Amino acid sequence: MKARPTFSKRNRERARQEKQKIKAEKREVRKEESATRAEGLADEEDPDIAGIIPGPQPLDPELFGIPDKD
Repeated sequence: MKARPTFSKRNRERARQEKQKIKAEKREVRKEESATRAEGLADEEDPDIAGIIPGPQPLDPELFGIPDKD
């Protein structure tokens, strides 16, 4: 004869399932927000790298003691 699950065990299982459901819903919301945010950023230029030219940058005369050309 099998023993029936206790009432507290049944409550724990329901709570676990509810927590998994909530986490799955939050995951979906974050996924949608991430997709919409990525779409919006594709059109705009990143302000952190705006105006940066690839390649070697000119030396800063103040840092290296290079006299001005004037």
